[in-house]
Amino acid sequence: MMKDPVTIPSGITYDRESIEKWLFTNKNKNCPVTKQVLSNPDLTPNHTLRRVIQSWCTLNASNGIERVPTPKPAVNKSQITKLLSSAKSPQMQMKCLKRLRSIASTSETNKRCIESSGGVDFLASLVKNNDASTSLEACDHDGFEFTKPSDEALSILFSLQLSESALKSLAVKNGEFIESLLNVLRVGCDESRAYAVLLLNSILEVEEPAQLVALKPEFFVELVQILHDQISPKASKAALQLLINVGPWGRNKLKAAEAGAVKVLVDLLLDSSEKRACEMILTVLDQLCQCADGRAELLKHGAGLAVVSKKILRVSKVGSERAVRILLSISKYSASPTVVQEMLQLGVVSKLCLVLQVDSGSKAKEKAREILKLHARAWNNCSCIPMSLLSSYPS
Repeated sequence: MMKDPVTIPSGITYDRESIEKWLFTNKNKNCPVTKQVLSNPDLTPNHTLRRVIQSWCTLNASNGIERVPTPKPAVNKSQITKLLSSAKSPQMQMKCLKRLRSIASTSETNKRCIESSGGVDFLASLVKNNDASTSLEACDHDGFEFTKPSDEALSILFSLQLSESALKSLAVKNGEFIESLLNVLRVGCDESRAYAVLLLNSILEVEEPAQLVALKPEFFVELVQILHDQISPKASKAALQLLINVGPWGRNKLKAAEAGAVKVLVDLLLDSSEKRACEMILTVLDQLCQCADGRAELLKHGAGLAVVSKKILRVSKVGSERAVRILLSISKYSASPTVVQEMLQLGVVSKLCLVLQVDSGSKAKEKAREILKLHARAWNNCSCIPMSLLSSYPS
């Protein structure tokens, strides 16, 4: 039953919570019924239908039906603008932030109103002023405890779930904003660092390739530190997704390898059993092993080859494919006699033969065959590998 019926420009009425989730959270741009594209998804309260629903609830109260409460009206731009203009001092900023958080939590419509009324620029400016922010201890009834306006602003900024246009505008209008987020990653509290990496992930998903190519080495250093510190599962996955998204551009693989990503990723893979996390780690390692420095770092790690081969057939088809791709990169470009011998000792050949026999996906099987052929050529030309190990190869 609808609790807050609203009508969209296509003329169809929906419950506010459901249509807001459809339009803003899932980022659909069309009416679910008419499929009409909604360039301006204004939600107009359907007061007549709401009163009918409330009347029906009242008439059926004896059957245990509770009356639908009258929803709070959405805020308007003038209210948000007035609120933002009142935030002159740190104390007033905290009061403003508390009010913004309350407004944003009420509905997606309120979030979009904050976004279109200058709220994003206001919050971004507080994040940029992080170093100058003064820690405040607010009263218990205010809900704050030794917090900076910049930390609170960052939290609200992420909670707004900004539209693509707002994210692009944030990166363009506030040229220093990404640098500000990196500064939060360096010196912020764990909660703010988590919000910063999640927001970075959202911003860089809509950035142009030129900006992705120009990422500084410091960017990768901070992402690797987030992975090393394991401040939260969401933050770690956001950092992994960032590495996956930016890896293909320019010299980013090399920058990540030089930042120490391979060692941290291998350590994480040793301790991780969660499917999605393993898939993402293997995907990043696959990218990094496409450059010489990445392969060298993997081979330098005492458990590098072992943990990658161990994950084959233990995570998922995607995980197996990524692990086999990593071994293929090593076999193609870094297969010294010592490396080939280590792979034999680790039982990599037996694992690859098993890949050929089970339902592991056509791509994994194709790459497994290629690795076995490469190794066969390698040991034919190498007399230093013991015959006891060579017996592992299929005839």
